[in-house]
Amino acid sequence: MAGLPDAKIDIVRTLVASAPDKVVSGLRNALAAADGDTALAGVRRVVEAEVAERKLRNKALQPIAPLFVDRGGDPGRLAFPPRALPMLWRGLREVAAEDVATAALVMADFEQGVTSTEAFDRLTERLVEEVEARTQRDIVGALDFIEADRQGGEAVLRTCLAISPVVRRATEKLPEWIGRTTQERAAAARLAYRDACRVGDDAGPRFFEMLGAQLAEPWTILRIVSAVMDHPTESYLSGSELSPFATRLMDGVDANLKIVAGFDLNGGAPAGEAAAAAVEVLTLQITELEDAIDLAREGGWGGRIQKQKQALASVVEKRLRELPRLQATALPTQKVRIARALVTEPSLSLPPDQGHVTRCRSLLTFAEGIRASANYGGFASTRTKVMEAAGEALDQYVEDVLARVREGEAPDREIAALMLQVAAEFAGLIHEPRACEIVRRRAASAFGAVTAPRPAWEDPARQL
Repeated sequence: MAGLPDAKIDIVRTLVASAPDKVVSGLRNALAAADGDTALAGVRRVVEAEVAERKLRNKALQPIAPLFVDRGGDPGRLAFPPRALPMLWRGLREVAAEDVATAALVMADFEQGVTSTEAFDRLTERLVEEVEARTQRDIVGALDFIEADRQGGEAVLRTCLAISPVVRRATEKLPEWIGRTTQERAAAARLAYRDACRVGDDAGPRFFEMLGAQLAEPWTILRIVSAVMDHPTESYLSGSELSPFATRLMDGVDANLKIVAGFDLNGGAPAGEAAAAAVEVLTLQITELEDAIDLAREGGWGGRIQKQKQALASVVEKRLRELPRLQATALPTQKVRIARALVTEPSLSLPPDQGHVTRCRSLLTFAEGIRASANYGGFASTRTKVMEAAGEALDQYVEDVLARVREGEAPDREIAALMLQVAAEFAGLIHEPRACEIVRRRAASAFGAVTAPRPAWEDPARQL
């Protein structure tokens, strides 16, 4: 198969160059097996070259590169328009080609903590010079975008570039500083902070913003803020220029509370997993606030955080208490009269309602996902009681269905098999994954003990 003509390859190169990093990475993975396909081989080379170029760019401009993202509705967040970064790099490449080539050689054999970063620091210094000179076309265009996005953005960028060497060195220490704060590590963080503050009055907050952008969870930067300020009191931190790091995290807690409160049961297992993940993050965020700040017992930040903890427990417990009703609709029962008594038994006249099953699956997935965070979140007792009751009801349901199958009393064996399929899945979520297979094996044994047409349980095409 003939390869793409040069004109089309140029179009592809332009499109790839303007695509976000995640898109380019996805293209690279998708084209990984395109070696033998001549038509795609050229596209793959373009993508591979772009990936390599971005790795070099992001390493050379590591202190500022993560800042070129959408602000996410937070006007106080330190961020620059994403399209400005490739323009800055393109301009830097033109005016400092030799320095870029040197950085590329260093990048080829770079080893964190061993290889000198002098070549990368040189590039940020050159970028400062070019930003101040405002002569290179691409750099001027990038600065115009930055200024249009935020008044004074160009001055902020200059500050960030000026403290980039300090941030780069501090970034190498981030895993240690975040992992466990010791007196030695706190002292090192304070020195780095003081070095950054020498650049200007606003350099201190910029230093922490830039470090936070390097973290998988930016809000954990509060841990380093606390170390630098020697575990500040609420009143001291709230009156300082670093207070936004705490208030932003509290705002993040409120946002995550809304996610949990808006948890849509119709979303099935993925929705349950997402809501449980939000609860996990919430407990971590609240812990971060309580550990980093000496909070007041009443009012102020301390009062706000206490209300957030109460709101978290309330919304989770409210959800958990819906489980008995949802389980009863997913695995319905009916009252029948035997002699003079009313007995509850599984309803096996209709197949499981998929809507009810989905909602129950969603909530059970959520309940399982919050197991680790339940104790700190303050809803462990409620979760335990609800899950124990759910387990008892489910076990009884399974026993009753199996008994009716063995005794030939199930009105429709295929419906009984489908109900046991649902029950097996729920057992894995309520008890443990192994419980699912136990129910399946017992069901297969029960159906095998009765001579009858092959049930849906054994027909993969009929399984849920």
